[in-house]
Amino acid sequence: MKRRDFLFAAAMLAPAMRQASAQQPAPKKRLAVIGAAKVEDMRIGREPNSSTFLEELQRLGYVEGGNLIVDRWQLQPGRLEEIAREVVDTRPDVIACQGTPMTLRLKAATTTIPIVAATGDPIRFGLVSNLARPGGNVTGVSVDAGIEVWAKRLELLSSAVPKLHNVVFVSSEGAWTGAGGQAVRDAAQKLGISLVRGIVSSPYGEAEFRSAFSSLQRDQLDGLILSDEGQVHVPRKPLLVQLIQQMRLPAIYPYTVFVEAGGLMSYASDVESVIHRQVAQIVEIFRGANPGDIPYSQAVRFDLVVNLKTAKELGLEMPAALVAAATTVIE
Repeated sequence: MKRRDFLFAAAMLAPAMRQASAQQPAPKKRLAVIGAAKVEDMRIGREPNSSTFLEELQRLGYVEGGNLIVDRWQLQPGRLEEIAREVVDTRPDVIACQGTPMTLRLKAATTTIPIVAATGDPIRFGLVSNLARPGGNVTGVSVDAGIEVWAKRLELLSSAVPKLHNVVFVSSEGAWTGAGGQAVRDAAQKLGISLVRGIVSSPYGEAEFRSAFSSLQRDQLDGLILSDEGQVHVPRKPLLVQLIQQMRLPAIYPYTVFVEAGGLMSYASDVESVIHRQVAQIVEIFRGANPGDIPYSQAVRFDLVVNLKTAKELGLEMPAALVAAATTVIE
C-alpha cells in the first residue's frame, strides 16, 4: 500500500476507533467493607445500616453487580490483624470500615490503599493529626466529638439517677486502658462518680459477657455505661440488654439500637448521617480524590433517646426536663 493510501485509510478509521474506545465500559470499582453485622446480612433489605450504606452508594451512581464489586468481612475482635492483612491482600480501591481498633490495624497494614472509617475521635486515637487535611491514606467520620461526649453521657445518667455514686464501665481491656477509658475516668472524676471496671475478654462471646457480669458486685453499683466499641457490643445486643436488665441497673448506651431493644437511654450520633457522609467520601475517592485531602468529619447531631417503659420497670422516675430534652421517647 502506498504511503498516501495508508494515511487516507488511517484517517478514515480514526473516528471509528475513537468511538469504539469511548464505548468501552469504565473499570469496576472494588470496595472492601468491614462491619459488625454478619457477612450475609450486609445487603439491602437485611441489616438496616448496610441497607442505608448500599442504597446511598446506588444513589450516587455505584451499583453492586454493575460498576461496583463489594467484598465483605465481619468484624471479629480477636482477628483484627488477620482481617486487615486479608483485606489489604485483595487490593481494593477503597476500604470502608467501622471502629477505631480495626482502622488502626488497617493503617498499620497499608499506607497506600484509601481507608474510609467510622471511628471515635481520630486525633485522640492517633489515626490522623489534622481533621481538615488528614494526610496519608485515612479519612472518615468520627461518631463522637471528643471526650465531652463521654462527659455528656455520664451527666445524662446522673440526671436520670439521683445520687449516682458507683458506675461500672463495660468495655474491653484495650478500651479501659486506652484513650477512651481515660476520657471516661476523667469525666467521672469531674462528676464525683466512682468508676468500676467491667472488663469483657476476647473473643467477646456469650460466655465472656456472662462471666464479666457475674463478677460484678451488684449491690455496690447504681449505674452502668457501655463503651462505644460497636464491634464488641453490637453483635451481643440482645444478651447485653438482658444481662443489664437482670442486674436492674440504669444504663446509658452509645447506640440507639440498645434502647430500641429495651435499654434505658442512649446519647448517640445520628447513624444515618454518619453513613451518608462516609459514602460521600468513598465516592469522592472513586472519582479521583486523595483521601489525605478529604476532611475527617465529626458528627454534629447527637440524639438522646429515653425508654420510659424501662424506666418504669426499674422504678425510676425520669425528670421531666430530661424527657423534654429527648429527641425520641419510647413510651
